[in-house]
Amino acid sequence: MSQGSEVVDLYSRVVDRFIAAVRGVPESGWTASTPCADWDARVLTNHLVGEDLWVPPLVEGQTVAEVGDALDGDVLGADPVASAEQAGKSAVAALAEPGALARTVHLSFGDFTAEEYAWQVLADHVVHTWDLLAASGADRSLDDGLVTATAAWFANWEDAYRGAGAIGPALPVDGDASAQDRLLASFGRDPSWLR
Repeated sequence: MSQGSEVVDLYSRVVDRFIAAVRGVPESGWTASTPCADWDARVLTNHLVGEDLWVPPLVEGQTVAEVGDALDGDVLGADPVASAEQAGKSAVAALAEPGALARTVHLSFGDFTAEEYAWQVLADHVVHTWDLLAASGADRSLDDGLVTATAAWFANWEDAYRGAGAIGPALPVDGDASAQDRLLASFGRDPSWLR
């Protein structure tokens, strides 16, 4: 499997895990607090669905200005699960198009290949899926392959993310901490978070 096809496969897997997490939010759970201090479960879910909705137009070459405010606000509507499924599958399909990963994506903070952009959004999905699972009181276990791949990618980006204020300070972990806990701590998450 080429590195490019690897990121599409991983993105598809994390979308499936995220959709399952959305499906697991109880009816009364959308206002539950999450490890993201300013976001409840619905706001966090809206953020990730919004990220998936941005993938197709950006991979097609549109700029942030060209997309404008079309994807602002509530993108979940009355059926968050259906919204997550539709947005996630559309994002994966856009990335899987022949030649898509080599295209240039114009982000607000610079130009990247679509492949690099896919890694950025994938990593956000991995961590925020854990956030949603934690908020819902669900099993927080993540796919080991997703954790390993995300950690390897993030090792080269952690300083830049932290320097830009995109993540909080890394938290200390025990020497025998799991790969998942080490990844979460590198993103400033307390793996034992309880709401």
